[in-house]
Amino acid sequence: MESWLRILFLFACLFPAFVECRIRRYNFNVMMKTTTRLCSSKPIATVNGKFPGPTIYAREGDNVLVNVVNHVKYNVSIHWHGVRQLRTGWSDGPAYITQCPIQPGQNYVYNFTITGQRGTLFWHAHILWLRATMHGAIVILPKLGVPYPFPKPDHEAVVVLAEWWKSDTEAVINQAIKSGLAPNVSDAHTINGHPGAISNCPSQGGYTLSVDPGKSYMLRVINAALNEELFFKIAGHKMTVVEVDATYVKPFKTDTIIIAPGQTTNVIVTANKGSGKYMVAASPFMDAPIAVDNVTATATLHYSGTLASSITTLTNTPPKNATPVANNFIDSLRSLNSKKYPAKVPKKVDHSLFFTVGLGINPCSSCKQGNGSRVVASINNVTFVMPTVAILQAHFFGIKGVYTTDFPQNPPFKFNYTGTPPTNLATMSGTKVYRLPYNATVQLVLQDTGIISPENHPIHLHGFNFFAVGKGIGNFNPKTDPNNFNLVDPVERNTIGVPSGGWVAIRFRADNPGVWFMHCHLEIHTTWGLKMAFLVDNGKGPNESLLPPPKDLPKC
Repeated sequence: MESWLRILFLFACLFPAFVECRIRRYNFNVMMKTTTRLCSSKPIATVNGKFPGPTIYAREGDNVLVNVVNHVKYNVSIHWHGVRQLRTGWSDGPAYITQCPIQPGQNYVYNFTITGQRGTLFWHAHILWLRATMHGAIVILPKLGVPYPFPKPDHEAVVVLAEWWKSDTEAVINQAIKSGLAPNVSDAHTINGHPGAISNCPSQGGYTLSVDPGKSYMLRVINAALNEELFFKIAGHKMTVVEVDATYVKPFKTDTIIIAPGQTTNVIVTANKGSGKYMVAASPFMDAPIAVDNVTATATLHYSGTLASSITTLTNTPPKNATPVANNFIDSLRSLNSKKYPAKVPKKVDHSLFFTVGLGINPCSSCKQGNGSRVVASINNVTFVMPTVAILQAHFFGIKGVYTTDFPQNPPFKFNYTGTPPTNLATMSGTKVYRLPYNATVQLVLQDTGIISPENHPIHLHGFNFFAVGKGIGNFNPKTDPNNFNLVDPVERNTIGVPSGGWVAIRFRADNPGVWFMHCHLEIHTTWGLKMAFLVDNGKGPNESLLPPPKDLPKC
C-alpha cells in the first residue's frame, strides 16, 4: 500500500497545478530519433525522443532535479534559460563556462531551486548547434494559492517556435566554419515541431490548437529558433500580452508579437468567434540585408464543432522588414510594477559599461571559399575563445591560465559605430571576463555596429534578469540619451534585442556569485565569438557565496 501511495505522490508531483510538491524530478535521456519533416527523414538529437522536448513543470520555490543521461555521440550540456540559478551556477549549463560537457555514456544531475520567479522559460542544449532540436518549455506556476495578476485563463498551451533543416545541423555549421562564410539558412520554421502546410510537401501536417467558444487560453510562446526572430499572429484574434521572460507586464492587446531567439511571451486569447478554423502564423523578422528562411510556419486554431474540411481563415504576415510593427510591440512592454511585483530598477550605478556588438573579418589561410578570410563576431572587438576547462571551475579551484579578467569596459578604439566602418575589420581574440564585486549595480549600453552589416542582436545574460531602461537608433549619446531612460517601469527580461543600427541600455544588480555567460542568441553569432562572461565575486558569508560543486560535476 505504501509503495502505491509513493508512486501516486511522485506522479502527482509532475502536475503541480494540483499539488504542492517541493521537489520535481525529471529524467532526460538524450537520444537520436529518426524524424520526418518536409517529406524527408533524418536522425536528430532529442530528449526522450521528442521534438520539441518534454515540458518541465514546477512552482515558484520548488527544487528541480533533472538527471541528464547522454546516449549520443556528441558531448552534451543543458541550459535552463532564464532560471536565476542563485548560487547554483554549476547547474546553469553552458559548456566550458560553468561546466565541462556530459560525455557520451555519462550523466549529470542538474539541481536548482526556482526562487522568486514564475511564468514561462525554456531549456535547451548549450553546446554545438544541438539546441536546434534539443529544447523544451519550463512552466513555472505561482505558489499554490497565489493568483495571476490578471483574470485566470480557462486553459493553457505551450507554443514552441523553432527552425528545421533538412540537412544535419552539425554538418551545416561545420561547413560554414570550414568555409569562413555564413551557414545555409533553415528550410522551414516550426510551431510545436511542425511546419504546417508546405506547397512542395502536401502530406506535411501542422499543429492544431483546439478551442471551445467563449473560453480563454493562455499561450506560452517560446522562440527556440537558432538564428531568426519571428512574428507571431492568429487570424481574426487579438492577443493580450501579460508576461515576457517570466516577468509580468502591464497587459496590452495586439494582433502581432515579435519574439527573438531566447525570449518567451505569454498571451491570452479569447475564443470569441463561435466557430471556424483560423490560421496561426510564425514568420521571420529581419530589417537588415541578411539572408533568412522566408518560409512561414502555420498552425490552426480549431473551434470545437467545426468540420475538419472547413476552409481556414487566413492572415497576412508582416513584411520581413516590418521594423515599425516590431517597435510598436517592443515599445508597449512595461513592467507590471505593482506593490506585489515591483520593478526594482537600480537608480545608482556602480559600473557603467559600453559594449559594441557586431561582426568582423579575420585572416584564415584555410578558408578558400572566404578568399583567405573568416567572418567573426565580437563584443568590444574581442572575439571570445572557448576554453577547454570550464571557467567556473577555474575560478572556484584557482586554476591559472584559463581566462583573464581584463575584458574592456569600453571599446578599445572609437569610431562611428553605425556609420562608415573602420578600414581594419579585424578583432582580437581571448577568453576574457569582466569582474564585478557582489551586489554591484551595473548599467550596460549595448551598441550595434555597421561592420559588414547592422543587425538586430538578441543578447542573453545568464544568471540575472535586467531592466531595459532605454533604446535608440544610431550611436548612443552618453550626455543626452540617459535623460530619456525609463527608471520607473521598464520591462524586465533575460534576453533583449539590440536594434539594428542602434543601441539598448540595461541595468541589473550583480547579486548572484559565479561566472555568467552573456552572448548573442543568434547561434551563428555565438559560434563566431559574440560572447563574454561576467565573474561575480562572493559577498559576505555563505548566503552570498557560490555553493561548492556537486560530486557528479562532469570532467573535461
